[in-house]
Amino acid sequence: MKKIAVALMLVLAASPALAISRYNPLAMSCASVRAAIHNQGAVIFRYQSPRGLPLYDRYVRNSNYCDATDYAEWTHIPSKDDPRCPVLNCQNIDNLDGMLFVPHYQL
Repeated sequence: MKKIAVALMLVLAASPALAISRYNPLAMSCASVRAAIHNQGAVIFRYQSPRGLPLYDRYVRNSNYCDATDYAEWTHIPSKDDPRCPVLNCQNIDNLDGMLFVPHYQL
């Protein structure tokens, strides 16, 4: 019985990671990229770098979708119509270098 409970806990702990949507932003317009993030709260975008390496990261609507030690910060990813589509992704709060307030950006 104990083994079943442990196995069930492992499956439940892994299930949120399976639920996040994955997209290729190079097949979407910038507006569609931003709409997907806004509608779902958090998504994973996977694309190839100019050097041909696969890149992927998790992008969020706001800091509420980040861990407690992270905050949402602006970055850019390529999309079908914009090589610098502005989106938010989670950054470690230590990157703020002593700022008194954590920025609260919203997509």
